[in-house]
Amino acid sequence: MKLKDYWDLLIILALSLILDLLIAFFPDSLLRKALGLAFVLFFPGYVFITALFPNRKELDNLERLALSFGLSIAIVPLIGLALNYTPWGIRLIPILISLTIFNVAFSLIAIYRRAKAFEPWIPWITLERIKDELEWEESSKLDKALTVILIIAIITSIGTLGYVITHPKPGEAFTEFYILGPEGKAAGYPTELRVGQEGRVIIGIVNHEHRNVTYYVQIWLVNLTWDNTTNTTIIYEMYPMYEFNVTLPDVPVNIEGNWTPQFETNYTFSIDRPGQWQVWFLLFKDEPPELPPAPPDGNYAETDARNLILEAINGTIQSLKLNVKVIP
Repeated sequence: MKLKDYWDLLIILALSLILDLLIAFFPDSLLRKALGLAFVLFFPGYVFITALFPNRKELDNLERLALSFGLSIAIVPLIGLALNYTPWGIRLIPILISLTIFNVAFSLIAIYRRAKAFEPWIPWITLERIKDELEWEESSKLDKALTVILIIAIITSIGTLGYVITHPKPGEAFTEFYILGPEGKAAGYPTELRVGQEGRVIIGIVNHEHRNVTYYVQIWLVNLTWDNTTNTTIIYEMYPMYEFNVTLPDVPVNIEGNWTPQFETNYTFSIDRPGQWQVWFLLFKDEPPELPPAPPDGNYAETDARNLILEAINGTIQSLKLNVKVIP
């Protein structure tokens, strides 16, 4: 047999390897999305069916086409399920490598089986062969009309599926807001200090809002209690400690590699009186809330600013809280 007798399998081999290169060097290209669609929904089933049934009389063209799509939809989840029980997990690179190995391996098997077949099936697409396959000349006008409608429906479905996959709906918009201890870990927080002793935390923000966002952070020192009889929060003291703002571009959620911070800043504070205190970190997007005039003693507990802490407690404001015990 000649090399052209394996043209379909050689193309799948080449396109699978080209897709690997596109993902590595041009991950946002439209060609990568188009090839990825065929790579997942058609190639695995096609090479598998061709390897199993190399002879022409075993299956007709329509059956091979339908099974190629159907088996691809079955094979890919099974490969993903197997990867789930490996150290690599279900991630882009392991899935890409596994499917590439599958396509290459079964393409080579299919080439070998086709070479040994008595009457090998070699796909050649011509208008006459399509008519013969559909029994066009023997069909009635109604059958021909239904066939055309079916073909249009299949093409439309494939086009719609391709559009949905290549133009995915943006994921949920959210912001990561966190505080770390002085060592950059979620531990070692300054929860017990002496009067005037400095405590340090790291404030972090990551923007996943799908747009540039200016963030405003307000830090408040609060003394409050919870009244069990009335089920209300009583704020006795509330002092502004610090505020800053930063504008951050959107960054995609990284599910492949190690998590990396986008913005972090050190914040050092001290409390000049003993007691049980809470340091509240409030995050606002685009613009900060307008504060009332500062009271003479600096205590905002009796002003409308107290609503900021109440809303933070209720979860309507993105916030973080650090409980600090201050001893003499």
